[in-house]
Amino acid sequence: MKMKELANKDTKELKLLLGEAQKELVNLRGQLAVRKLKNFQVINQKRKDIAQILTVLKQKESK
Repeated sequence: MKMKELANKDTKELKLLLGEAQKELVNLRGQLAVRKLKNFQVINQKRKDIAQILTVLKQKESK
């Protein structure tokens, strides 16, 4: 997701997205452990998405 799209969402939506992204990351790490994951870049992208969501949440909380 783009930062502009994230900035337009309210905190409730961002927290939902954050929870979903964290669950997906756990699932991806599990797939990696049992060697079912073919594309390792997905984990890095999901971590980046989580960081972007957290950044937007912090910015909204500080206002």
